[in-house]
Amino acid sequence: MSAKVLSVGVLFLGLAACGAKDTGTPGSAAADPHDVQVIASGEATCLATTRDQNRIGAHRTNSVRSRVGFASVEPNDILAMVAARHACDMAKRGRMTHVGSTTSGPGARVKVLGYKPALTAENIAAGPFDLQRVLHEWNRSPGHLENILIPNIRDYGIGQAIGADGKTRFWAAVYAAPR
Repeated sequence: MSAKVLSVGVLFLGLAACGAKDTGTPGSAAADPHDVQVIASGEATCLATTRDQNRIGAHRTNSVRSRVGFASVEPNDILAMVAARHACDMAKRGRMTHVGSTTSGPGARVKVLGYKPALTAENIAAGPFDLQRVLHEWNRSPGHLENILIPNIRDYGIGQAIGADGKTRFWAAVYAAPR
């Protein structure tokens, strides 16, 4: 796991990556060393991922993967739903973390919706990011690239939510390979 936290003016910009060791085993990601309280908890605006957003995210991920000769990832509706739900959970708590309110990490979250992972990884972010910006930041961050460039991943999903402050966007991207 690795993380990158940058301070941009007075805005908080946070990014964190959870590596491929999480296969959804209970307790496998029980503590998140990258857990950051970004804003106060409260009512969040939870957004469903559109197919276009998921397609754009997969395309940007594939542009990086193709440079090193790795297979493309496919946008996956289940992973997009998992990512959107986790982004919502983070936004409600005002916390950027890989640990969910009721789950230990991305592997456990994908299993709840019926995806059977051989491996999962997750990138998260919190800050003033739109879709293009968060993808750009992840694609240039070494820790996030580790997840993007896991050779075995085949499926991809992205999700976002807006925190109680009405400004901070919480993002999650889930990368996985089925069993």
